[in-house]
Amino acid sequence: MSIYLDNAATTFPKPESVYRAVEHAIREIGVGPGRSGHRRGVAASRLVFDARELLASFFGVKDSARIVFTHSATEAINLALSGVLHSGDHVVTTTMEHNSLARPLHQLEQRGVKVTWVKGDRTGYVSSRRIAAAIGPSTRMVALSHCSNVTGTIQPIAEIGELTRKSGALLLVDAAQSAGMLPIDVGGLNIDLLAVTGHKGLMGPQGTGLLFIAEGAEPAPLLVGGTGVLSSSLEQPVALPERFESGTLNTPGIAGLKAGVEFVQSTGLAAIREHKEALVLQLLEGLAAIPGITLYGPGAKVARGAVVSFNVDGMDPSHIGYRLDQEYDIAVRVGLHCAPLAHRTIGSYPVGTVRVSPGFFTSGQDITAFLAAIRAIAAK
Repeated sequence: MSIYLDNAATTFPKPESVYRAVEHAIREIGVGPGRSGHRRGVAASRLVFDARELLASFFGVKDSARIVFTHSATEAINLALSGVLHSGDHVVTTTMEHNSLARPLHQLEQRGVKVTWVKGDRTGYVSSRRIAAAIGPSTRMVALSHCSNVTGTIQPIAEIGELTRKSGALLLVDAAQSAGMLPIDVGGLNIDLLAVTGHKGLMGPQGTGLLFIAEGAEPAPLLVGGTGVLSSSLEQPVALPERFESGTLNTPGIAGLKAGVEFVQSTGLAAIREHKEALVLQLLEGLAAIPGITLYGPGAKVARGAVVSFNVDGMDPSHIGYRLDQEYDIAVRVGLHCAPLAHRTIGSYPVGTVRVSPGFFTSGQDITAFLAAIRAIAAK
């Protein structure tokens, strides 16, 4: 029996409703939104509008026009950074970031943006006290992930949001690993820019994402072009969301994302988190009992995302991943997980770790089978 434990990369399987929604959009609607007045075009526009409204409600956004669809959290982060920051600006970030945030910041450093990399502790946690110490008069933005894709460490976004509100800096949050598991209210958390991917905790298809843009945080567009509105002008529209949605939207993907969020809402964030937390606890306790295992990240009694990283003494993570796949039909991720700075922080660089990430459709029996496989591999 195949066991999939790589949900931090992308959730699989998706809810059946997601598959049906994508098929309906591409088979029955078949056209893009905002381009035509015929009934298919109107249906596409209605679908996208409804999805935008749903996502705005999900993240506590009062004006759904401030939800901008992107093809990934990476695109959303690039828009938030490159569209806002200029030479001489100062940004505070952390050493626990995914390359989706770290690489654009590194590129901006080369263009004159000043970046302070606040170091996390050995569990991957970055205290708000350290963030506060790094904020200065020229700080334009604090940018960090809500939940680490390496350790599952949850950062104190509420405390950091209070700091940025007082200092006048913008707060950019990468919610790729937290959206769909942790409650996120942009107003309550003082988030100015929220980058979200659709294909992980929100259960949608790949190629979907969004950026929430608060008032006063409007970036310059990354792309300009056809938007379906103000076609008589060569100027890019200034109104949201069209200002940031040039080109034809991924309507089937957005349909699937809408269905995924509806599944999350009907199931309940609390129920999803409770299920994942039980699986993570089973993993942590089971792995801790195996000789030669090194676990990374928060302890079993600390709140964390649905990610567990570990190594086996004397074994390369890639060797373990290969054997799990070939001998036991178990899918995990191995290596640096696109987050080399995080591995330097927790002490697993350069080999990385074996990362196990259960999803909502993972069962306790799946974890039991995985632990049995690791026991057998570690014993040899």
